[in-house]
Amino acid sequence: MTNLPRTPSFRLDGRRALVTGASSGIGQACAVALAEAGAHVICAARGLDRLQDTVAAMQAEGWSAEALALDIGDLDAMTGALAGQKLDVVVNSAGLARHGPALETTAEDFDAVMGVNLRAAYFLSVAAAKSMAGTGGSIIHISSQMGHVGGIDRAVYCASKHGLEGMIKSMAIEWGKRQIRINSICPTFIRTPLTADTFDKPERVAWIREKIKLGRVGEVEDIMGAVLYLASDASSLVTGSSMLIDGGWTAD
Repeated sequence: MTNLPRTPSFRLDGRRALVTGASSGIGQACAVALAEAGAHVICAARGLDRLQDTVAAMQAEGWSAEALALDIGDLDAMTGALAGQKLDVVVNSAGLARHGPALETTAEDFDAVMGVNLRAAYFLSVAAAKSMAGTGGSIIHISSQMGHVGGIDRAVYCASKHGLEGMIKSMAIEWGKRQIRINSICPTFIRTPLTADTFDKPERVAWIREKIKLGRVGEVEDIMGAVLYLASDASSLVTGSSMLIDGGWTAD
């Protein structure tokens, strides 16, 4: 009789995960997806009040979660928090956007965006890889479709995300032999508190809907299956890759 293949498990029972930016939006959705699949999730963010609300709601569902007040831009605090941790999955959803014309970009805005979106992401990845030594694991960055294309008033943001994509490819090459996988999820515009200002501008909403081939903007639920896939054994041969969840934006 033919031996049929079996679908790899999407379950994460017994695994420990860290999710940054977990108090709201995409980060919160990622934390829920991992916890629902059985992982113990350390939910990290700068603001403790909203974070504790998220963790309490997750625990009320019967999931395993804890809160960690953490600013990943503070490298000493971040590396200290991860030192001694044994993690199987790290999802970095913390991000910063300061949009505006390139001719009006200040050095302060440039440094702030790069500091969170690239510098902090780099050293978080290093700390995560150290926490996965000997056993391997999965590092997932919430990047952006803007890591693959350009956008109006987004020169600095695009620069940070293009840099993140290159960083991921290089780290994947270096860490593959350690069985540490690192990938990105690149969403289109998702309705979150971070994008509220954009959705308040009718001309920007029209531009967004014109570019998204499926004719709708994204919701946080659109990211949850992707993060679960990349965190689980179902993606055990995937590293150095970008998963575009952009409704066809970058298909042009």
